[in-house]
Amino acid sequence: MAAQQSQGIQTLLEAEKEAAKVVQQARQYRVQRLKDARTEATKEIEEYKKLKEREYQEFESSRHGTTQSTQSAVDKETDGKLTEITAAYEKSKAAVVVKLLNRVVLVKPELHRNLKKLESP
Repeated sequence: MAAQQSQGIQTLLEAEKEAAKVVQQARQYRVQRLKDARTEATKEIEEYKKLKEREYQEFESSRHGTTQSTQSAVDKETDGKLTEITAAYEKSKAAVVVKLLNRVVLVKPELHRNLKKLESP
């Protein structure tokens, strides 16, 4: 009977060792699969980045001409407005100087309105 028990225990120990090996292999397989998945994801990300960069470059090159023409149109409009503003300045500069000098030089001395109220009663 003792021999049977010891043989049963031995069988259980071997089964336990086999189960530990299977668990260890499963862990290693899982770790390897995670590494492979990361590598694959990194490759996909790089490919996607390259694709989007290429699309951006194509978009930019197709829009480059319109950007320059728009910029030149804006520059022309700005130059025209500056010319108008400069002409208006030159035209009314003398009149503004005269108005300012009249306000500064021609002063009518009179009492302050609060002082007038005090003297009224």
